[in-house]
Amino acid sequence: MATKPAPGHSSFAPAKVNLALHVTGQRGDGYHLLDSLVCFADVGDLITVAPSDDLTLTITGPHAAGLPLSDDNLVLRAARALHPARGARITLTKNLPIASGIGGGSADAAATLHALAALWALPLPDVETVLRLGADVPVCLTGHAARMQGIGETVTPLTLPAGWLVLVNCGVPVATGAVFAALRDRHNPPLPDKIPALPDTAALASLLATLRNDLQIPAMALCPAIATVIDALAAQPGCLLTRMSGSGATCFGLFSDPTLAHQAASALQTARPTWWVAACALHPAQNHAKRLTT
Repeated sequence: MATKPAPGHSSFAPAKVNLALHVTGQRGDGYHLLDSLVCFADVGDLITVAPSDDLTLTITGPHAAGLPLSDDNLVLRAARALHPARGARITLTKNLPIASGIGGGSADAAATLHALAALWALPLPDVETVLRLGADVPVCLTGHAARMQGIGETVTPLTLPAGWLVLVNCGVPVATGAVFAALRDRHNPPLPDKIPALPDTAALASLLATLRNDLQIPAMALCPAIATVIDALAAQPGCLLTRMSGSGATCFGLFSDPTLAHQAASALQTARPTWWVAACALHPAQNHAKRLTT
């Protein structure tokens, strides 16, 4: 008689999209101060955990080959941050491109914390512990649209209107450190003191048009293909606004109509088959770990 597998937990790791990202300063220790409007998409990676005496990680999925398995992987670091001595069998299904500016590693770390906290019946770690894993991990841990400030420690939830994004990555990894090194001005104006209520996607696009991503210009200098992606997105019917996310190279187009978003994604994928393209909802519900019934 076959033995039934031990139950585990899974946690979705949604793509994090910086709708706007202002670099407002730099601390003496080198950390940059940010003021960013962040949302999450309904495409992403998946973390699955199961009981085990040892802590192990297996990486699968379409982008697994681009992520070498090492002891310094953020997933393993997150597990050790939650508990330094507990074991688990962790599987990361890597659906998002590597080094792409949509928080893949940070989202994976946050999803690992959620899944293992459920598996081990432990509380989530404090913000200082989470922040040591990376500036984007605290906001990814919420999985909810938010304003992220400081070095990532201040996260203020926001309500955004429904909308659609088309995410496009040209397949060229962009190193975050290199982009920040190429940034000329590190002391830029922040976002408005108060983000107004936004009744629809058109209002969101109007607000975003007054904001910016301060990393876009230096990233384009390092990866000129980003400009090609932005132009291709902007040319799609129904696209309200285009911008790069994070430190790149993924860019997004904002749409109010899901049909037009999917048509744009299909057209771009056909025209550029080597690009990674995904049409997705702008603001899904918050994601938490859930129990698997295996």
